[in-house]
Amino acid sequence: MIAPLAVEHAVEDAEFAFFRDLVHTRSGIALKESKRSLVAARLGRRLRALGLSSFAEYRRFLEISDPSGSELALMINCMTTNKTSFFREGKHFAILKDSILAAARAGQKTYRIWSAACSTGEEPYSIAMTALGVAGAVEVCILASDLDTEVLASAEQAVYPMESLEEMDDQARRRYFLRGRDEREGWVLVKPAVRQLVTFRHINLIEEPWPLQTRFDAIFCRNVIIYFDRQTQARLFGRLAQYLATGGLLFVGHAETLFWLDELFVPIDHSVYRARRSAPAAKRHENQSSDYR
Repeated sequence: MIAPLAVEHAVEDAEFAFFRDLVHTRSGIALKESKRSLVAARLGRRLRALGLSSFAEYRRFLEISDPSGSELALMINCMTTNKTSFFREGKHFAILKDSILAAARAGQKTYRIWSAACSTGEEPYSIAMTALGVAGAVEVCILASDLDTEVLASAEQAVYPMESLEEMDDQARRRYFLRGRDEREGWVLVKPAVRQLVTFRHINLIEEPWPLQTRFDAIFCRNVIIYFDRQTQARLFGRLAQYLATGGLLFVGHAETLFWLDELFVPIDHSVYRARRSAPAAKRHENQSSDYR
């Protein structure tokens, strides 16, 4: 019987270089030397699940025994960070609400939003609640995507612990959530009226082309680029600009700035940018319908 691998088990130089390069190639995440212990801790879960005793064995497993790529997908899932909450960075949603109202006043029929790193779903559902708060103003369509297949599955279930609503007022809780009973006590379910506005899809932001055939009035890509190197950041935001409608809004995390991309975006508030102009159309995915709802 193989003894459980200790979390503090060291990752040798060769294996760390392999995992670092693989993660960067597949996800864009740049792992510095200081992240070696994090890699050991997170990938240690996969070693235990597979009954392997070293990171060298795990490397060989990925190289030789994973032709379908299913283990690679789980490995990448382990390396992603999925911290989120409902109405995180609340001012963003006030700005989004004003933008939806302005579109309605201008006679726009549909307002499209992309939550480009949606994690376990709190962000796109917060967007949907914001849209429902502007009742009847304009049809809102929300695409929610993530690299991590496991958090996407969780997001689609739309079930959350009651404590995740602590920052929300009672009126919003009653309007948008159903409370669990009996064995579901302490849990809430997002109401159908909110869920029906959101379509979930697996999208890797560094892969090309993206399976999209539309432009968006707003894109949320928050707390993502802090894990990327500058070259990957520039490439990602250049592509995002191509998917924003003229004057569309880009929301990033409060610790992220795009002043170095002023040829693409104009700041309108802290961590909120407007597309300077409609960028040349991105190459569209040939095998996907433009209707993502």
